[in-house]
Amino acid sequence: MIDYLLATVAKAHARHVLRGFLRATRRATRTQTRVLMGKLRRNAESDFGREHKFDTIRTYADFAERVPVLRYDDLAPYVERVRNGELNALFGPKQKLLMFAMSSGTTDRPKYVPVTEAFLKEYRRGWNAFGVKALADHPRAFLKPIVQVTSRMDEEIAPSGVPCGAITGLMAAMQKQIVRKYYVNLPSVARIEDAATRYYAIMRLAAAVNVGFMITANPATQLKLARTGDSSKEQIIRDVHDGTLDPRLNVPADVRAEMAPRLKARPKRAKALEEIVRQTGRLLPKDMWDLGFVANWTGGTMGLYLRDFPEYFGKTPVRDIGLLASEGRMSIPLEDGTPCGVLDVTSNFYEFIPVSEYESAQPTVLLPHDLEVGQDYYILLTTSAGFYRYDIADVVRVHGFYGQAPIIEFLNKGAHISSMTGEKLAESQVVLAVERACTSLGIEPGLFVLAPQWAEPPYYRLYLEPPDASADELAALEREMESALGHVNIEYESKRSSGRLGPVRLSVLPAGFLADRDLHLATRHRKANEQFKHQYLLPSPGEDKEFPRGEPVRPAGVSASE
Repeated sequence: MIDYLLATVAKAHARHVLRGFLRATRRATRTQTRVLMGKLRRNAESDFGREHKFDTIRTYADFAERVPVLRYDDLAPYVERVRNGELNALFGPKQKLLMFAMSSGTTDRPKYVPVTEAFLKEYRRGWNAFGVKALADHPRAFLKPIVQVTSRMDEEIAPSGVPCGAITGLMAAMQKQIVRKYYVNLPSVARIEDAATRYYAIMRLAAAVNVGFMITANPATQLKLARTGDSSKEQIIRDVHDGTLDPRLNVPADVRAEMAPRLKARPKRAKALEEIVRQTGRLLPKDMWDLGFVANWTGGTMGLYLRDFPEYFGKTPVRDIGLLASEGRMSIPLEDGTPCGVLDVTSNFYEFIPVSEYESAQPTVLLPHDLEVGQDYYILLTTSAGFYRYDIADVVRVHGFYGQAPIIEFLNKGAHISSMTGEKLAESQVVLAVERACTSLGIEPGLFVLAPQWAEPPYYRLYLEPPDASADELAALEREMESALGHVNIEYESKRSSGRLGPVRLSVLPAGFLADRDLHLATRHRKANEQFKHQYLLPSPGEDKEFPRGEPVRPAGVSASE
């Protein structure tokens, strides 16, 4: 009863947040002006603010004139100063820094996004609006256990002593007690290094209760959890019955200690799980839980995972969690079964560049009310992380308007970025990784292309023309390339270690294939195209369908049957 009363109060507050957001969409243009000016005033006394004369900005036109469109490399020197303790590089005197959210950059260093109190407040407000609408649409999930997967907020420590890691870890640690007590998972589970063991620990905790909904960014994670529960069903049922966590697992002692209070013996629950297995032969979420909904990304290549969802989740509704990244939340979905969401006009200030003009020297930059339904745009963010007119390289499509706020769908990362599981692999990183891998082996790579491949799990295929190298050296190159990609892209390394991405595979193309392809592409629309550039990374699966696969690379003495 106490939980119900406290939850009712919390839900009333969340509903107030949702109503406020929906009201703001009706006057989105005015709201966006207020959001922009608030961020500029807050940091006008920062070094960045002084350099760009924030104190003289009175209109959007002033802002666009003073501040150019920026990428992370432009902001990196300021961010590095903040990492060293100089908050005034990006922030005004009253700002408090909580952590740095880490994400893959376009070089061999990750991006560090400063998470201030203001940024976290806005981030949480978006999640509250999302959550209360989802629960209102699926009331049977209310006050039931929640499977939520988070990562560590302290993967490393900045020189200033501030933690750097995943904002999901901070969100979980600072969640209201009434909500946190319904989380099946514990933040400490993120400290289990082995991915398979981590998935098992989560499913061991979850199998003991009747979960109301599952929420995680990546649909691949949802499937990994479901498959772990099924493949380890005998041990999970035994652990649930005995109140244990498989002692053979390599789980840190302090994590086991924190999990212990939730590992109570539940023989009745174990018997119910055994009955499910007896009747179906499997232990799947659709049978062991009364799920109200499942929430994860569904847009772009993430939507490809949904074809496997019915096997594990049956007819459970799927709701997209919205377009969000370490840099901020951009949309709030209000319905199931669609990757579309309403632009989160209350948190960030947004600008858009038409895809057709993205590479031009002076592209048209539009505000939300200027957008056209059915058109595709790159989105620019101005946030409380100290990022202004920030090009996040996300392409969105406009599907309509909710009040004055556009309804957007995430399509893909930019033309020079590939992301099948959230790895956000940049073409510049691919070039750097190939250079490092080939240099370490003394191989001259020549032309090459890295192409994403849709499989279980997805992986990347490196195509290159015949180098002066033996079969053993090419096999070594495959391994070196895998290692190099992990070093230059922390998200790639994370997805590989968790099994959501498979290893790189190498294919040798016929001599001249890539040069002929480049000539065809360069002259397809113009007889002479001196601006054409070879594409080292294909952004989407299937774009290499005309490439011959050739024979797989094998060391000497290894037969095809092996």
